[in-house]
Amino acid sequence: MSMNIFRFAGDMSHVFSIIILLLRLHVAKNANGVSLKTQELFLIVFCTRYLDLLIRFISLYNSAMKILYIGSTAAIIHMIRYREPYRSTYDRSQDSFRLEFALIPCLVLAMITSLIRGFGFIELFWTFSIYLEAVAILPQLIVLQRYSVVENLTGHYIFFLGAYRGLYILNWIYRAYTEKHYHHDYVVYACGFVQTALYADFFYYYFQSKYYGGTFSLPTSSAGFK
Repeated sequence: MSMNIFRFAGDMSHVFSIIILLLRLHVAKNANGVSLKTQELFLIVFCTRYLDLLIRFISLYNSAMKILYIGSTAAIIHMIRYREPYRSTYDRSQDSFRLEFALIPCLVLAMITSLIRGFGFIELFWTFSIYLEAVAILPQLIVLQRYSVVENLTGHYIFFLGAYRGLYILNWIYRAYTEKHYHHDYVVYACGFVQTALYADFFYYYFQSKYYGGTFSLPTSSAGFK
């Protein structure tokens, strides 16, 4: 994948989102409002997408970013699952999304896509990761809606995570116009737009809270800001 300003900005936005989440856990000393299920889904996404780490070297930047995503996400999961005070403050009753509701449909779609396109083992899991990433944020968004009030750093974490995907869409558009033999992958496009659309409601209330300067909260059944 060629580098351009949109891809680089997207990568940095993704990295920044992870740093913010780690900072939020360190500063707040609790896991309130953080979805472990979303982190587990993202770890599955990264592990299945980056299997090529085992068979080929693209660049130092490429390998470093992939290892960073896997390692940092695994570290966040370890903190919430096993370390205090995060373990005791993580509310499983609020983070009740069943992972199989995301994993099974995405695996079925990946198998169908792979059969149609004649993909091999590595490509099958790569395709699965594309489908899964599109919905991996759902448990986190559900948790935030249940808590209603969104902590500042948690809000920033999700904003930069959503911005990463939006910037990658701009990267695709830029490459389509600047690269003569650019390969269009409409599965990637569709999943990217679905993923971005899931953030739309969050973005609306996020920007509204910044504009009006109030407490950032998501609506349960009525207006979301106090």
